[in-house]
Amino acid sequence: MKSLILYFSRAAENYFGGVLKYIEKGNTEVVAEKLAVLTDGDLFKIEPKVPYSDVYNICIEQAKQDQRSNARPEVATMPADMAQYDTVFVLFPNYWGSMSMHMFTVLEQLDLIGKTIRPICTHEGSRMGNSERDLKKICIGAAVEPGLAICGSNVYECEKTLKKWL
Repeated sequence: MKSLILYFSRAAENYFGGVLKYIEKGNTEVVAEKLAVLTDGDLFKIEPKVPYSDVYNICIEQAKQDQRSNARPEVATMPADMAQYDTVFVLFPNYWGSMSMHMFTVLEQLDLIGKTIRPICTHEGSRMGNSERDLKKICIGAAVEPGLAICGSNVYECEKTLKKWL
């Protein structure tokens, strides 16, 4: 059976150790692509129907509001044919202690019974937060394994870390 690499990532202005800078590709997407090479997994990027702002401080306020209201923001498309996967890697940046609410939107709609969920979080100091607990609540019937937290500033040098974790 194959693996699905399900990820949410955001480019534009991002936070790196106290400094805001513009990036062309989101940190989580960089990790997802490296993971796909290592696992031969299929990539699926979660695209919001209404994207968060390119301005970092506005984006994090939007993400905070989504979380406070327990929103399930719409996504452009959903993964199809989950039957072909036994492992689902779930990759996301840490937004206010967990995943983007877009990830909740997707995961709650998928049939994950019998699947193994392997989470990877990118962050700038907050590590996994509550995401593993949240995944166990929403991935009904799946086995959620301990996750891997990768500092966003280190995503381009994370191959060794990924190999060890795998």
